[in-house]
This record gives sequence, structure tokens and C-alpha cells, in this order.
Amino acid sequence: MTSSDSKRNGRVTLKHVAEAVGVSLATVSYALNNGGSVGRETRDRVIAMAEQLGYQPNLSAKAMRTGRTGALGMVLPDLTNPFFPLLAQTVIHAGRAEGYSVFLTDTQGSKEAESQSIDALIQRGVDGIVWFPINDAPDSQPNLQGVPAVVLDRNIEGFDSVCADYATGGAAAAKYLIDAGHRRIGILAGPGDVSSSRIRTDAARAYVEAHAHLAWQLEAAYSADLDQEIVHALTRGNATAIVAGSDLIAIGAIQALQRADKRVPEDVSVVGFDNIAWGEWCVPGLTTIDMPVTEIGVEAVALLLRRIRAPDEPRRRVVFDVALVERMSVLPPTRTQAARRASSAAR
Repeated sequence: MTSSDSKRNGRVTLKHVAEAVGVSLATVSYALNNGGSVGRETRDRVIAMAEQLGYQPNLSAKAMRTGRTGALGMVLPDLTNPFFPLLAQTVIHAGRAEGYSVFLTDTQGSKEAESQSIDALIQRGVDGIVWFPINDAPDSQPNLQGVPAVVLDRNIEGFDSVCADYATGGAAAAKYLIDAGHRRIGILAGPGDVSSSRIRTDAARAYVEAHAHLAWQLEAAYSADLDQEIVHALTRGNATAIVAGSDLIAIGAIQALQRADKRVPEDVSVVGFDNIAWGEWCVPGLTTIDMPVTEIGVEAVALLLRRIRAPDEPRRRVVFDVALVERMSVLPPTRTQAARRASSAAR
């Protein structure tokens, strides 16, 4: 049978491949699924013929036989944040390497959309879900109905999880500024309903209060668009350095400072958190805490496949180290800053 013959007859099946190679259906099935006692030469001939004929496995039939679809779901809160496309790409590639397709959904920061997205993935029979929740509020979590899931960045009871060492990162950002000579530091935290945000903020604040002075602390969404209250705090001049809860927040802070004719880092230094590509491209380049996104995505898939294959195994929480990335957004406080602070205090 030729490829054109098979197309005229509709979908290419295992039977077509078996007839073309001159072997049994069982041999073809074993060869394509890497099972049974099939010689290497026969296996190679079967695989080559399947490719030549354009054979595609019937996933519905496979699901009926095995109880699995070969598909994973991934639920993310905001694909406009450049942190998430890289994470999604990593999970898709890691899943593909293990023979899985990955269906991706963006909940746009909506708890209702998050719940609907998870329900839709379950209805479509995914074998498991990589889930980056909008927050970790216990009274607003969707029901995964027993489907294996791995949670990213959040600490939600009952799930395998993968995260970074946020406490070390928050303290490292504050320490870097203090070691540079800054003594009046503002903290521009991420959302308070997210545990990873609270952890990095609490660690930064504790370090600042132990070694310098906390000028102010405010909370922002994970966005470069900052409220006027935040812009006022940034530009009024009583903090020489800012610890930001994410790179997007830090970039928004730099833009707000520059619009107010404040120089970064000469007038105000800024440290971010995440190490997204935008931080390297902005002017000045953003000093930040690196989140090992690729490692987190790969580990998430590995944990999820382990959970699928061994549902009764103990839960695991994997924590990755973080590292400070030095660029150009931090300098020691200048004499001009000191004079301005003294003048402001006198008034």
C-alpha cells in the first residue's frame, strides 16, 4: 500500500502499516509502543513505514485501553507577564520529551476563569495539571476532582509543589542595597494574598529593619502600571533605594522615577525579583534576583508524571536556590541625595 492509497481509504491504521511491512498487527503495535519481543531491524522497518504512510496514533482508542490520554494541562494566571511564556515553553518542551502534549490556558487573573479552565481540562481528560494559582487563599481554590496536579510558586496543602527560595531572595535584595551603602530603603511588595510575595517581602523587611531604616512599604499588583500613591512614595525622595516584589514592578518604578526627573541609579537604586528578559533590556539594566524558571518547569513535569504513575507516593515540595544578578540599577547613595534628605528634614 502506498501513502496515496492510504489517504484515499481514510485514516492510516495499524492494519495498513502491518500489511505494508508484511508483519502482524501485534508486531506493529509492539514496535510503535516499544514493547514486546520485536527485533531491532523489524522495529526500524515498522517505524519507517509508519512515518512514510503518515500514521498517527488514535489517542481516543489509546485512552480507552490505558485510561490515559497522553495530554497534560497547564493553568497560568497572566500570559502578558513575560515570566509566564518562558515557564510555559519549558513545561511544553519537557512534556513533549516524555510523549505528552500540553494544553495551555490563561486565566487572566480571574478566579472564576481559573476554576472554569481547570474544569474544562478535566472534562477533556488530561492526565494531570501543572497549576500556577492566582493566589493561595484556601477558601477560593477550585476542585481538581482527584486529577493529579503540581502547584507552582504557591503553598497549597495536599499538592506536590515547586518553588524558589523566596526568603533568601528577599533578604539578598535588601542586603545588596545595604552593602552598597543605602540606609533608607522602600519596599514595593507584590500582592499580599500570594504566599511567595509575602515570604520575599517579609525577608526583605526583616533584613532592612535589622541593618538600616524602612522608609516605607507599599503593595502593588504584578504589573508595571503603578498607583498614584506608589508613584508619590517613589518620587518624594525619602528612600534612596527600592526593593521591588517583581521585575515588572521594578520596571514600573524605574519608569515612574524617570518621568519625575529622578535618575536611576544615581538618585534612586532599584532591585527586582524574577530575572525576566525585560529587566536586561530596560535602561538601566535591572539588578534582580534570578528565578530558575527552566529548572522549575522541568521539575514540575517530572513531579507530575511521578504523581500520575504513583498516585499514593508521599507529597513532595521542591525548592530551588536563587541568585542575585548584578546589572546597572544600583549605585551607592550620593552626596546629592544626602543633601536633599537633610534639606527635606529641615523643612
